[in-house]
Amino acid sequence: MVKNGKNFFDPDELVLTKSEILEFCDRVIKKWNKNPSKNANNIIAMTAVKTSVLWTDDESLKAIWNEIIAWTFELLYQNAMAQDKEWANILKKLKNKK
Repeated sequence: MVKNGKNFFDPDELVLTKSEILEFCDRVIKKWNKNPSKNANNIIAMTAVKTSVLWTDDESLKAIWNEIIAWTFELLYQNAMAQDKEWANILKKLKNKK
């Protein structure tokens, strides 16, 4: 998306396809397979995630992954605010003026 001549990222517009999610699962499994004894439980869990993705319809996947992404952005935001209390207070004041 372009806004005011600049690239603008809107997480609400992010749509992951089933194939992109499966590619992600495969990349993680491949990474963990470099040390399978250490990552055995993780590999099993990610394989289960991959299987559930294969069985889930596209609309449900979109809803689920949109929630995961929104939650991740919220955690990143909260972490950033916790790192700079003064900035967090300024944003809180601005938010309350709406």
